[in-house]
Amino acid sequence: MKFLLNTGRTIRQGSFVERKNSPAYRNEASSCRMNPVDMMELGIEEGANVMVTGPAGTVVMRGVPEPGLRKGEVFVCLGPFANHIISTETHGTGMPDFKTTVVEIVPTDERIAEIWELMESCGGWRYEG
Repeated sequence: MKFLLNTGRTIRQGSFVERKNSPAYRNEASSCRMNPVDMMELGIEEGANVMVTGPAGTVVMRGVPEPGLRKGEVFVCLGPFANHIISTETHGTGMPDFKTTVVEIVPTDERIAEIWELMESCGGWRYEG
């Protein structure tokens, strides 16, 4: 099923930003907030893993119900998981499509990657701390 992805900052993400290798940061950054009815239609239980595919790639995240979202919309906080699926195309503005990316979401049994695995998969370096 296709969704309109919106990204932004969350208070929890910001509180963990100095500890990007922490389980708390990974948990927040890998949360895909969805309308509960959309989750029900896809057969996704709260906290179950979902595969999110965007124009730049695919990443496994955790489905989190968010009643404030409209059907067909999902929210992911800015970070390595969102960056893994959003295209670097900026249409000459210098800003990627952080608010208007169409993604496909399906339930999955695959595991959520560690932050360092995402960084290494796109040519980055594993960091500690």
